Amino acid sequence: MKEYKIGDIVKGKVTGVEDYGIFILLDDGTTGLIHISEISEGFVREVSDYAEIGEILSAKVIDYDHESGKLKLSIKDDKNRKEMKISPIKETNSGFKNLSVKLGEWIAEKSDEQ
Repeated sequence: MKEYKIGDIVKGKVTGVEDYGIFILLDDGTTGLIHISEISEGFVREVSDYAEIGEILSAKVIDYDHESGKLKLSIKDDKNRKEMKISPIKETNSGFKNLSVKLGEWIAEKSDEQ
C-alpha cells in the first residue's frame, strides 16, 4: 500500500455517494472519503449534485490514517470539480405581499390552537 502525504493530489473512482460525503477508490485499492464539509466553500444541499458513481475525481489528501490506510480528502480547492448548477433567484415586485395575504389566516390558526 502506498504512503500518502497531506497535500498530495490523488485521482480515484467514485464508489459511493451518501448524504454525508463521497467515497473514492484509488488504483492501488486505497479508499478515501470526501466529507460533505470538504466539497465546497458554500452550502452543499445535495452531495449527489457534485459527484456520480463511476466518475473519476481528483482530490487533495487532508489526512491519512497509516493504520487503516484510509484517506480524508477534499475537493474544495479543485478548480476542475463539477460545480452545482444553481439558478439565480428572480426578483419580483410583490415583495412581502405574498406573506401578508396569509398572515391573518396564520394568526387565526395559532389563536385557535391555544
